Amino acid sequence: MSRQAAQRSWMIHIRKDYLKFSAAHMTVFADGSKESLHGHNYQVELTVELTEPALAHMLSYDIFKQALKTVCHQWDEKVLIAGRNPYLETLAAAPDEYAFRLCGKRYILPADEVVVLAVDNITAENLAQALFERLWDELNRDRSVPWRERTIAACLRIDESLGQGASYRVQWEH
Repeated sequence: MSRQAAQRSWMIHIRKDYLKFSAAHMTVFADGSKESLHGHNYQVELTVELTEPALAHMLSYDIFKQALKTVCHQWDEKVLIAGRNPYLETLAAAPDEYAFRLCGKRYILPADEVVVLAVDNITAENLAQALFERLWDELNRDRSVPWRERTIAACLRIDESLGQGASYRVQWEH
């Protein structure tokens, strides 16, 4: 293998017991039917592909772990609602309540226990993308760590149960 022809990269994998969230949701189907309200104990894993592991370019796992912990906490013990779902109708409610109709069923929940996401459905695929975007926003808050210049790609995986989940991956051009 020629050193010049070879493309090289290194990957770090971050999966900790505390990188998780428990949330309820209802997946809606194209015919307007839906699942019953139910929950999962979601486990989150992040893989980051690096340009090189040299000391001068090293990134601490901790920046990723802390950012993941922050974004997981935002969804922990919440009901996740797809704000862009065509079968969702938001209803008038008291200030401390969130009222809505989904697929013809009416719900009233405590407002502080609801997170409305800018997605059309609450699926593992959409949750992986939405959590990834929140993670990257969180990482961008601290510009002193040059993580973006040192990453080629990143993939966030969410498992809703053991062996069942989805991933969302982004690759940057360097």
